[in-house]
Amino acid sequence: MYDIVSLGELLVDFTQSGVSPAGMRLFEQNAGGAVTNLLCAAAQCGAKTDFIGKVGADMHGAFLKRSMQDAGVDLKGLVESEDVFTTLAFVSLQPNGEREFSFARKPGADTQLRPDEVNRDLLEHTRIFHTGSLSLTQEPARSATYEAIDLAKHSGAILSYDPNYRASLWNSEAEAVRFMRSLIVTADILKLSEEELPFLTGETDPQKAANELIDQGVKIVAVTLGAKGASVVMRSGSQHIPGFHVNAVDTTGAGDAFFGGFLYRFLAIGKTLKNITLADAADCARFGNAAASLCVERRGGIPAMPKLADILSRLEQ
Repeated sequence: MYDIVSLGELLVDFTQSGVSPAGMRLFEQNAGGAVTNLLCAAAQCGAKTDFIGKVGADMHGAFLKRSMQDAGVDLKGLVESEDVFTTLAFVSLQPNGEREFSFARKPGADTQLRPDEVNRDLLEHTRIFHTGSLSLTQEPARSATYEAIDLAKHSGAILSYDPNYRASLWNSEAEAVRFMRSLIVTADILKLSEEELPFLTGETDPQKAANELIDQGVKIVAVTLGAKGASVVMRSGSQHIPGFHVNAVDTTGAGDAFFGGFLYRFLAIGKTLKNITLADAADCARFGNAAASLCVERRGGIPAMPKLADILSRLEQ
């Protein structure tokens, strides 16, 4: 039995890392992808994880495979294809650590996962099945995502969802909103950022937005608030959990580190979704905040996911 299985994008982040002697920007190759960052964050804490997705049978795909394995993630669900090229993302960093993305994905391998390529055995033997929204941008990955959710739900897995809006990957904002909202009714645990609130609910106020999501059936909503920490909302109430003060170098993967830590802690508590309390959810969020605070102190996605010992040390501060 796996703790967490995810489906979605595994790609290379070429992250800005200074300039050459000629004054040209340099980019560092890092493994990334929101759903895979999350898996690596959980795996670094000791969770048993696996990934369902597709990369190209090329140098970048081989690099990604090694990176995931080094992070402790099983890859029984990974498909390597000769027909498509591994997806690439170029990440330009601002002085405050915020990012600007440019994608090489027309099409990228992650969008070409077919429903018949989805590893059903993994979906039938996981405690949590996690998805994002980038696998919904194109077919056939969109159909593969919906089919995987149906199978995992039928098999009794808890479903977690992290909508991740990247404007350049959608044909229009309206299309993004429609498909991003389509997974709300399937989710048991949902994490989103302040910026994504309007896309999911039309609301900008975190409390109102989270309450609307709860009304649609989500059991736990976690809203990440950057340096301010996070808020958790359940039917029984809500709580704000302050963040940790750090000097951010690169915010890539911070939300994924938070949610990977959150889900790891949720499983470690050992309660069913029905019996989890608001205090338990707040504890998960504080663990996630610690993971995220460590992540932003390093560059890249997967390489920045912290180890359990470091998270426990930060929690003592």
